[in-house]
This record gives sequence, C-alpha cells and structure tokens, in this order.
Amino acid sequence: MATTRDFQGRWALVTGASAGIGVALARELARHGTKLILTARRRDRLDALAAELRAKGNEVRTVAADLNDPSAPQQIFDATEGAGMAVDILIDNAGLGQFGEFCTSPVEQELSQVRVNCEAVVHVARLFVPRMVERRRGWVLITASTASFQPLPYFSTYAATKAFDRFFANGLAHEVERFGVKVTALCPGPTESEFFDVARAGRLRRGIQSAEEVARIGVAALARGKRTVIPNLMGRSAAFAARIFPTGLIGYFVEKFARPASPSDS
Repeated sequence: MATTRDFQGRWALVTGASAGIGVALARELARHGTKLILTARRRDRLDALAAELRAKGNEVRTVAADLNDPSAPQQIFDATEGAGMAVDILIDNAGLGQFGEFCTSPVEQELSQVRVNCEAVVHVARLFVPRMVERRRGWVLITASTASFQPLPYFSTYAATKAFDRFFANGLAHEVERFGVKVTALCPGPTESEFFDVARAGRLRRGIQSAEEVARIGVAALARGKRTVIPNLMGRSAAFAARIFPTGLIGYFVEKFARPASPSDS
C-alpha cells in the first residue's frame, strides 16, 4: 500500500513556499524525509525556511522566482530538472486572492490571480509532469480550494481560478495514472495564513483551520493517490451543499453575507 514512506529521499518542489500552506507543506514533506526545492518570490523567507529545515537534517535548495512573471516556470525548471535533479514530487501551490467588488478592484490584481493561479499552475506542471511520465513515477499536488465548488460573489475571479485548478488536477490525474503518476487536488477551506490579509478579507475569517493540519491531510492524500481531498468538515459540507442546492441560491446568500460595507453604511 502506498504511504508517505515512498517520499523519503526524493526531490520535492514546493511553489509558494514562503508563507501559509506552502510553508506547512514543505515542513510536512521534510518530516517524511524528502529533499526540498523551495520557490517563491521572497528570498528572505525562503532562506529562513531553508535554514530551519537544514538544521533538522533535510537537504534543501531555494529558487527565488515570481510566478506572476511568465518566464518564472522555465527559470524554476532550468534550476532543478534542467540541472539534473529529478523532481518526483511537485507541489503546485502558489496562489493569491482578492476580495471586493470586481468593478472597483485593481485590474492588475484580478489578472494576477489568473496568471498565478491558472497559467503558472499549468506551465509548471507542463514542464515537470512529462519527466515523471518518462520515469513512470511521480506525485503532483495542486492547491485548489473549497471556493472551487460554487461561484463566490466578491471572490469572483479567485473562485473561478480555483475551479480551474480543481478540474485541471482531476483531468490530469486520469491522464497520467497509467504512467504511475498520482495527482491530487487539495481543497482547503479558510486556513491560518496571510491569505485573508493579502486578499483584504479579514472580516470573513470563519472556521479557520491550521495550515499544519491542511498540509498533513494533503500530503497523506497525495501518497494514497486520492484525486480530491477536502481537509475539514466545514469544507466538505460546503462542497456537498453545492451539489444539492442551485448555484443561484448559494450565490444569493453569499452575496448578502459577503457584501462589502459601502461608505454610506458606516
């Protein structure tokens, strides 16, 4: 039976490894004896995490790259597989969100969500997965979200990108299974991280789960080859509700709950 013991001694690449779930995933993989390649745009945070993990005996490399830049995936590939490191575990985790009215939000922030959450996820996978297929082994975890199960007013672009991630992961899983490559869509709900601050959605914090717990459940599911994992009960309930209630009804209530306060309301 496949277990996390299969990860020991293998190279794992973690994107978005400077905060939140990315950091937790790196630590969880390190706990299972992987060799780690950490990538994110903030080098100081990467170096701090690398030092922490090296002190525990893990072999760690870092690659500073901003996945908002279309050239970044190739840069990461050239520094890893291109340099002779066989990346058997890909954690395609980097992502960002934006809360607010679409009509007034910064256009660049909306487009960045599509570039990082969709384009970069596909580009990174397209570079690394063919090598896994050639070797007839590999594991890919793509961080989606419980937001992927229904449209979310005021998170409209974010929810759409995460639906893309989940469907992409599930489709890819079926394609590469016969080559010994496992693909998992990790769909966390609200998680202890910088997400709500960066997305300017602090008032929507509800039922927060620790990033460590999300990572533990996600890595275990990846080892088993589970195609979709929702790591908490609230998220599983939301996904179930999305299957039985009309999306129009869900959208109506979410819009009422999440609507940002206008200046006249304060």
